[in-house]
Amino acid sequence: MFWCRNFIKISTATKAKSPITTNLILTSLSHFSTANQPPVAAQPSGLGPTKADEKPRVVVLGSGWAGSRLMKGLDPKLYDIVCVSPRNHMVFTPLLASTCVGTLEFRSVAEPISRIQPSISSAPGSYFFLANCTAVNTENHEVHCETVTEGDQTLEAWKFKISYDKLVIASGAQASTFGIHGVKEHAVFLREVHHAQAIRRKLLLNLMLSDVPGISEEEKRRLLHCVVVGGGPTGVEFSGELSDFIRSDVHQRYTHVKDYIHVTLIEANDILSSFDDRLRHYAIKQLTKSGVRLVRGTVKDVRPENVILSDGSEVPYGLLVWSTGVGPSPFVNSLGLPKSPGGRIGIDEWLRVPTAQDVFSIGDCSGFLESTGKPVLPALAQVAERQGKYLADLLNKIGKEGGGHANRAKALDFGDPFEYKHLGSMATVGRFKALVDLRQSKEAKGVSLAGIFSWFIWRSAYLTRVVSWRNRFYVVINWLTTSVFGRDISRL
Repeated sequence: MFWCRNFIKISTATKAKSPITTNLILTSLSHFSTANQPPVAAQPSGLGPTKADEKPRVVVLGSGWAGSRLMKGLDPKLYDIVCVSPRNHMVFTPLLASTCVGTLEFRSVAEPISRIQPSISSAPGSYFFLANCTAVNTENHEVHCETVTEGDQTLEAWKFKISYDKLVIASGAQASTFGIHGVKEHAVFLREVHHAQAIRRKLLLNLMLSDVPGISEEEKRRLLHCVVVGGGPTGVEFSGELSDFIRSDVHQRYTHVKDYIHVTLIEANDILSSFDDRLRHYAIKQLTKSGVRLVRGTVKDVRPENVILSDGSEVPYGLLVWSTGVGPSPFVNSLGLPKSPGGRIGIDEWLRVPTAQDVFSIGDCSGFLESTGKPVLPALAQVAERQGKYLADLLNKIGKEGGGHANRAKALDFGDPFEYKHLGSMATVGRFKALVDLRQSKEAKGVSLAGIFSWFIWRSAYLTRVVSWRNRFYVVINWLTTSVFGRDISRL
C-alpha cells in the first residue's frame, strides 16, 4: 500500500478547506487498509470552537419552515452558518398534497438550502451537513452528529462534533400515532417529499393491479379504497385533491375500474375544527358532493388490509394516509432541556431555552413555558416562519452589538419579545373550491369566505409564499399543464 501512504501524506500536506474535509478523506482512505498495513490512525473529527478573531458560528438543527426562514434572514457577514439536517431542502408543505396525484411535480415544492442561504455553499466557514443531531452538550457548546445513510449497502455513518456559539434547535416534530398498533407499519404519512412519492406510487400501482384479469370484485374494491385518517387541513386537502384526480383523470384513463375507486375520510371529532362553523359545513357539503365518504370514529387498530374502529367496524383499504397532527420527536424527548406543555422544548418570550446559554428553539419542536403565561402556539407553517424571521433579526442585532460569540450576550438587551398574530387559515376542498378564514381565533370576528373566489385567493396566497421565483415558475407551469393536458399518471 505504498501509493496509499504517499497519497495520505500529500493530502495532509495540502492546505485543507476545513478540518472536517480532511478527517473525512482520512477516514475514507482507511477502508483501503490491508492486514499487512496498519489502518490510518483515527483523527478527532468535527468543527472546533471559533477564535476571537473569527466570525461566530450559528448552528441550525433542521431545514423546515423555521430553520429555513432563520437561515435566509441571518447576515453571513456577521456569522458562519452551519446547518445540520437529514434533508438538503425545505418542503413547501401547503402544496405537498398536490404532488401526490400529479397536479404538481415534486421539485416544485422542494427548495434547496443552498438557494435559501447561498453562503452555506460558498462561504469558507459555512456548511451544510446531511446528518442527524444525536445529542447536545450545552456545557461545552457542542452538538454530536451522525451522517445520514440509506439502505444496508451504504458506508457506515460517520460521527462528528460541531462547536457552536449560538445554537438554534428547529428540528420539527413527527407525526402522531397515539400509540395505535400498526400505524407505522402500514400507513403512509404526508410530511415529506418521499411520503408524497410513496403515496403516488402506491395509488398508481393499485390502479394498475386492479385491472389485472382474475382479481375478485371484493379485492378490487379494497385495492381502490383510499382511506385518510385525520380531518385537519392536510387530510381535507389531500381528500379533495384525490377526489379531483378520480373524477378528472381516473374516470377517463381507467374506465374499467372507475366505479370501484372511493375515498373515505375518518375523523374522531369535527373536520377542520379550527375553522368557522359555516366554512366547516361548506367543506362537508363539497367533499360529500365530490364522492368523499365522511366517517366519524376513532381508529383502534391498523392491520395490513383494514382499519379497525373503536365501535368494532372494519374499513378495508388499499392506501392508508395518516394525518392526525404532530408530536415531539425522539430527539426532542432525549434532550435534557425544560419542556413546555405537550412535551416540546420550553422557551421564553425571546425564543431562548432559559436553562442553556446561547441555545434557542423555534418551530414545531418548541413551545412557551408555563412561566411565561403564554399558550403553546399551534404547529403551523406561519408560526414557524414568523419565529424564524424574528430570531434572525434578533441574532443579527446580537452580532452587531458584539455578542455573537459564546457567552457574550448575557448582558445585552434583547429588545421586544416575540409576539404572534394569527393571519388566518386556508384550505382547498377540491373542484375549484376553497375556504379562507381570516379570523385571528375561533372566537373572534372576521372575514370568512368559501367558493371559487376563495380558491383563487388560496392559490394566489400560496404562490406568493413559495420561496424562490424558480419554484414559482415551476408551480405555475405545472398548474397550466395539468389544466390543459391532465395530471401525469406515470409511475416512475
